[in-house]
Amino acid sequence: MFKKVVIILFIPLFLILANCNKNVENAGVSAEEKRRKNIEEGRGASIGGLLGKVGGTNYEFSSSNPMWRASLETLDFLPLTTVDYSGGVIITDWYSESGDNESIKLTLRFLSNEIRSDSLKIIVHKKKCNDNSNCVTAISKSDLIKNELRSTILRKAALLEKSDKEKK
Repeated sequence: MFKKVVIILFIPLFLILANCNKNVENAGVSAEEKRRKNIEEGRGASIGGLLGKVGGTNYEFSSSNPMWRASLETLDFLPLTTVDYSGGVIITDWYSESGDNESIKLTLRFLSNEIRSDSLKIIVHKKKCNDNSNCVTAISKSDLIKNELRSTILRKAALLEKSDKEKK
């Protein structure tokens, strides 16, 4: 019985003291030295660090991409639920004209940074509700909204790119 009590009390105490020794070893060591030591020991290396990429963020897609800016300008009248710069996705909330039983929701996916029609995937969801609040939601088969939206975005993006080049 006495041995069990001793084991139960001294094992946690031993572990705490052993852990304190590591903290004393690292006292006075700079963060850079800790990082270098951790990488050498294989305890936390990032893929970017292994490839020689250090710090910095690539803002190319979000702020300087004419397709992205043109899309946001075109959809500025719609409430947006998701705007993911790094993922290249814009999702609007449901929108309908006042007193209308039909509403639409748009999803834009950017497949490329280039100003081309195949760089942008547009999905139009339609929701139709009865007076009883029974709603039916489906992806629109009509290409009219998609094509009109795509051409508007492409025209604006081309103009934005042209004005950016003129500024440089």
